[in-house]
Amino acid sequence: MVIGMGEMSVGSTGVAVGCLGMAVWLWGGRRSGARRAQVLLAGGGPAGLGPPPWRRLAGELRRVRGRLGFEWGAAVAGLALAVLGASVLPVVAGAAGVPLLRRVRLAREERRVRERRAAAVIALCAVVAGEVRAGRQPGEALVRAVRDFEGPGDGGAGGSGGSGPGAPESGGLGETQAAVLAAARFGGDVPGALAAAARRPGAEGLLGLAACWRVAVDQGAGLAAGLDRLEGALRAERDQRADLRAQLAGARSTAWMLAALPVLGLGLGTALGADPLHVLLHTGSGLGCLLVGGLLEGVGMWWATRIVRGAEAA
Repeated sequence: MVIGMGEMSVGSTGVAVGCLGMAVWLWGGRRSGARRAQVLLAGGGPAGLGPPPWRRLAGELRRVRGRLGFEWGAAVAGLALAVLGASVLPVVAGAAGVPLLRRVRLAREERRVRERRAAAVIALCAVVAGEVRAGRQPGEALVRAVRDFEGPGDGGAGGSGGSGPGAPESGGLGETQAAVLAAARFGGDVPGALAAAARRPGAEGLLGLAACWRVAVDQGAGLAAGLDRLEGALRAERDQRADLRAQLAGARSTAWMLAALPVLGLGLGTALGADPLHVLLHTGSGLGCLLVGGLLEGVGMWWATRIVRGAEAA
């Protein structure tokens, strides 16, 4: 009787395990079918469920960082050091570093905008030369070339450039595009409009386009040949700047590495149990060393940056 009951319990356990496995298999198949439907109907993204919480949190942090800029990291670092060192001086130093780092960030963004405009001007010259060779009049060629840089959402024909971030902005014309297109369509002063557009940083190559246009219209010279030579010269100048920037990258990295050595020293002192923050923030000799060291650090970074900028300008 006991054996029969044991056999019955084993059999019922096997049946339960089998039913559980069947349920898991059916649930997995249903989940895989739902996942396939999500991939087909939502372009690969999870439809209706949304991204996981950690991914949403990371996206929010990136969005906040993009709005604030990396310069606010100085204020956060100063606040952390103030808590660790029990002093208000790091907060003041971090707040003072925010405008300096903002200037660095804005200068970097302006340089990227200049580079994009210069690349757009080079591409504009190439497209106008190609349109002229195809048999179009210079005005029509310029209009079609500018439209090639507009995205479909901008009302253009849609061409090689988009309207998203980092895309060439209408051949480097920007807000002067309407004046240039009006002059090209209705026989206005195209060289004057191009010269006005060339005042924007990075669009100086449009002065060469204006000169080629003036020579071609006034003296009957070949516009396409002049634009080819202009494009080659602008490309050579851009490549020269890129090569110089690559050569100066080592010097710039060395300067930043030397500037970070005091932070490494503080970390090593803390690891050894010397409490350097207390010495620097709560003793007279430490405050003097902090003041002199910070002054020398700032002068050294300014001098290194001045040398690099002088080399780039030359």
